[in-house]
Amino acid sequence: MNTIDTIIFDLGGVLIDWNPEYVFLDVFNGDREKMQWFFDNICTNDWNENQDAGYPIAKATEERVTLFPKHEKHIRMFYGRWIEMLGEAIDGTVKILDTFIKSNHYKVVALTNWSAETFPIALERFDFLHWFEGIIVSGEEKTRKPFDDIYNLTLERFNIKAENAIFIDDNLRNIEAANNLGINGIQFKSPEQLIEQLKHYNIHL
Repeated sequence: MNTIDTIIFDLGGVLIDWNPEYVFLDVFNGDREKMQWFFDNICTNDWNENQDAGYPIAKATEERVTLFPKHEKHIRMFYGRWIEMLGEAIDGTVKILDTFIKSNHYKVVALTNWSAETFPIALERFDFLHWFEGIIVSGEEKTRKPFDDIYNLTLERFNIKAENAIFIDDNLRNIEAANNLGINGIQFKSPEQLIEQLKHYNIHL
C-alpha cells in the first residue's frame, strides 16, 4: 500500500451541512412530494451545479424565471434565501479534520463544488475553512467535480501524488471520478464510518 501523505476533503455534506430542504420544505408546507417535484423539474441539481462551475447566479436565475414564469417566486428563493440552506458544521468531521491538522503528518486541502459568489459566506461563518493548506472552489476555477480537470488541477496546484492521497466526498460519482485518476477515495456517510474507513489505510484516529 502506498504511503498516504495527503487528505483531500469535500466540504458540503462532509464538513458543512447544506440542504435546500431547510427552505423549501417550509415553503411547500411540509409537502415533500411537491418539494421534490420542484427540485426535479425547476431548480434542479444540474442547474445548481452549473452555478457551482462558475455560471453567474443572477443570469441563471433570470433564465430559469423566463423558462418557468409560473414558478418565479420559488425560483428567486433558491439563491435569495440561500444562506438559510446553510446549516451547521458537521462536528464529528471537524474533529477529524482538526486531528489531521494537528498531527502535522499530512497535507490537508479541500476540493468543493461551490459557487464563487456564495463561498465567501461560508468562509466567514466557519473558522475551520481557514485551517486548510488550500481550497479549490469549483466556481472560481470554472469547472467542477466529477470532471477530470478539477482533480488534475488539485493535484498540480498542491503538488500531490494521486496514489498518496485520500479524497473524502459524500457523492459516489465524485469518488469514482477520483478513483479513475488513481486517487484513493472514501465515500462519506458519517464521521464514525469515516474513522473506520481510514483504518483501511492504516490511519487510526
